[in-house]
Amino acid sequence: MAAITAGMVKELREATGLGMMECKKALAEADGDMKKAVELLRIRSGAKASHVAGRIAAEGAVGVFIDTDGKSGALAEVNCETDFVAKDLNFAAFVKTVARAAATSSAAGTDALLQVVGPDGQTMEALRQGLVMKLGENISVRRAVRVAAKGRLAHYLHGNRIGVLVDYEGGDEQLGRDLAMHIAASKPMCVTGEQVPPDSIARERAIYTAQAQETGKPANIVAKMVEGRIAKYLAEVALLGQPFVKNPDETVEKLLQVRQAKVHAFHLYVVGEGLEKKKGDFVAEVMAQAGGA
Repeated sequence: MAAITAGMVKELREATGLGMMECKKALAEADGDMKKAVELLRIRSGAKASHVAGRIAAEGAVGVFIDTDGKSGALAEVNCETDFVAKDLNFAAFVKTVARAAATSSAAGTDALLQVVGPDGQTMEALRQGLVMKLGENISVRRAVRVAAKGRLAHYLHGNRIGVLVDYEGGDEQLGRDLAMHIAASKPMCVTGEQVPPDSIARERAIYTAQAQETGKPANIVAKMVEGRIAKYLAEVALLGQPFVKNPDETVEKLLQVRQAKVHAFHLYVVGEGLEKKKGDFVAEVMAQAGGA
């Protein structure tokens, strides 16, 4: 049986909005598995957990670069160990350099990206190593994506922790920025419901079925309930079905229709998405260092 910590209970409460004892019990039954505990609570209580609730923040920053033609660009995520370094100006400059290198080269994968030579004649790897020596933390280029737009690119950075590139046509530059801002705020999974991964739909279907069966209603009614919930889920996670953040009375799809615009694709990076943040006992670390001094 995995040890259930206060931090785990707090994280589950934030993901589901449920009480401490409910969350602690679910974690115990799931043997500490956060995703399984979320699903248990959703089945039992109908808790509306965000599809990004499992994201655990690590430190670092997202950088963006768009070429002057507005047709090509890149997003890049660079990780470090502490928030202090993530806010350092030298670190921020390196993140921007990596994004530019990703956009202006044909590098496929981070290993190749690290070998790209920057404007000052140094590779990204040499710059990274120099930054490690200067700042005293492990720094890694986690991921980057180069985008060649069918239409034109717009971007939005929320601080340095969330970055969006959206490929759209029609409308104006403000529309592009509004779309990128909406994506950063609402975090859709894809553009249309048809693009939602089958495994995600299957997982939601299993949860909704378990919830509906607990009502004791006939199988045909249960099936209709499940299909209704699936349709609602697809609208929530697909960009076009979401209420537009600046005017919740209209969907993004309706906004695009009015503006005679179209979204071809988007890329969303959230710093530390899917990474386990390093946990440690600060007091114990200090005492250990003092003992070794």
